[in-house]
Parts: sequence; C-alpha cells; structure tokens
Amino acid sequence: MILAEGHFGPQSSKTANACLRYIPNEVVAVLDSTQTGRTAQDILGLGGAIPVVGSFAEGMALAPTALLIGIAPAGGQFPEAWRAIVNQSLRAGLDVWSGLHTLLGDDAEFHALATKHGAVIRDLRRPPAMLDVGSGRVRELDATIVLTVGTDCNIGKMTTQLQVQQAVQARGPRVNFAATGQTGILVAGRGIAVDAVVADFIAGAAEALTMEAAHDAEIVLVEGQGSLLHPAYSGVTLGLMHGSLPHAMVLCAQPTRVSINRNAWVPIPPLTDVITLYERMMAPLRPSPVIAVALNTFDLDDEAAQQAIARAQEETGLPVTDPVRFDPSPIAEAIAAFHARRKLVVPS
Repeated sequence: MILAEGHFGPQSSKTANACLRYIPNEVVAVLDSTQTGRTAQDILGLGGAIPVVGSFAEGMALAPTALLIGIAPAGGQFPEAWRAIVNQSLRAGLDVWSGLHTLLGDDAEFHALATKHGAVIRDLRRPPAMLDVGSGRVRELDATIVLTVGTDCNIGKMTTQLQVQQAVQARGPRVNFAATGQTGILVAGRGIAVDAVVADFIAGAAEALTMEAAHDAEIVLVEGQGSLLHPAYSGVTLGLMHGSLPHAMVLCAQPTRVSINRNAWVPIPPLTDVITLYERMMAPLRPSPVIAVALNTFDLDDEAAQQAIARAQEETGLPVTDPVRFDPSPIAEAIAAFHARRKLVVPS
C-alpha cells in the first residue's frame, strides 16, 4: 500500500508514480482520502485498476505486507500528519519503506513499534557505512557510461533511463541501470541515494555504484540527479558527474518550464546553452557529449508535444522524444550508436 495522503498526482507523488509505472504488480492500493473511489489509472493513466482508498482500514482489507511513503518532497522531510498511519502500519506488522531524508528507522517511537510487532523499516536514503572519495576508477571500465542530466530537478532523469533501458538492450548490448535516488533504488532493487551522502563522498558513491552496474553490462545507464543550474541541488549533480565519468549524456527538459522549480528568479537558458554548460563541465575529466534530448511533455496536448519535440530537434540538431509519451527509440538508438562507435576506438 502506498501512502500519498493529499498528494497523489502527476507531479506531487514521484515515488508512488514510479512504482505504479514500473512495478504495479507489487501495489495493492494508494491511500489518499482526497481522491477515494478513483483508481491510479483515472488519476495518472498508470497502474490499471489499482484503487485509491480513503482510510488505512480500507487498504488493510486488500492484505498489503508493507507501507510505502509515496512522496519525495523538497527537503525530504517526513510529514508529521502521517505519523498515526505509520504507527498503525507498524502495529499491524507491515514493513515500512521510505525514501525520505528523515530516516524513519531512527525515530524512537517507530523503532520501538517495529521491534515489538516484527516489522522492518527500510530507509532507502540511508547511505552505506563505508564509502570512499572519488578517484576516477571508472576510467578502468570497458562499459559505456551514459548519464542523464537536466535543466531542473524532477524533470524525468530516472524515468528516461528506465524507459530506454529495454529499447537499448533490444539492439544487442547488455544494459544495466544504476540507481542514484530513492525511487530508482525501489524500482531496481539496489543503488545508493547520492543526495543523502556526505558531500565529500558523493563522487565516491557514484563511482562505486557505476562500477557495480558495469560488472555484467556493456552499457550502464546512470540515473541523474538535480541540475547544474539549481541553486540548491547543483552539488549532487556535479558529484555524480565526476564520480560516474559518463562517456555521453542525455539532457532532460520540460518545454513549459521557463525557470527553476520553486526558484522563479533562476531562468532556464536555451537548450543549446545548457548542453554547452554540461559538456564544458565534463571536459576536463572526460569528453562527454550530449547525444540526445528527452522532453517531459505531460502538460501538453499531443499536437503541442510534437511541436515542442520538433523545435528541440531543430535547436539542438539531436534526436529528441518524450520517452514516456512516445517511442523511446530515438534516444535508445543514439545510445546504441554511440556505444558502437566508441567500441571502434581505444576506450577513453
């Protein structure tokens, strides 16, 4: 059961939405009393007939085994109004999964209830105990590393990689996804939430998970985080870039977003300027071109979305698509072709 009380929607329940898109068979209900009686399909176009229930009791009637905190708010703080529902879940013996910065396992009340009732609290953002600083070990890998970067946060960097993964693999190479955020970890079953790592070790964490993903893959699709343009989250972006040392990047953008979310004073530059910024930031460590653009057009009708894609193609000269709404093949083909070209030369 996913807890999204008062927040279930396209932009406000990122974690819930990813589960409904990629692992719907593991979801029995979404708890949001403001939208009771509807389904995930009604609200998001995802998840089929998974119901939205109005109370914890309604959800329990569907026999869940765990409660998932379904939001990823700015700052990642636990909504205290949800404490009673988490308490009920633990008393019922449900495991509690959370991707918040607030580590629920460190809460004395929650810990005591989990211990008493045999439940497990899984904090997806809890960093590993042993991390090192980045040292460029990724240069030793034969695998092609592709990182998604963005004009802003919450714009589709994880979704793009998950959408293109199968399409790239269908073209021959073995492909792994490296999860760097709490939602990606939930979907992939492994990874490190790099935004919860002490700053000195962000690059080291990115390096470690990239090398792990490359163990049995020819292409590693690294989930991007933040944006170099973001006044709050640029640090995690740069650490991830330097730790994963991508051979190529895919830029993610939302055509209707003209300024950084919740920071209207920071305008988003033209796509060509953003591409130049990312490429120049990578150049001293490893040349890394932006090879495709992924647009998030959820708030446009079909005609306007296609027009936005055409404009972005004309502006950048790169393959462009919305990999959720339309065929992800243009991005997948760009990645596969880049990998094939790279294998013809000495690995960098």
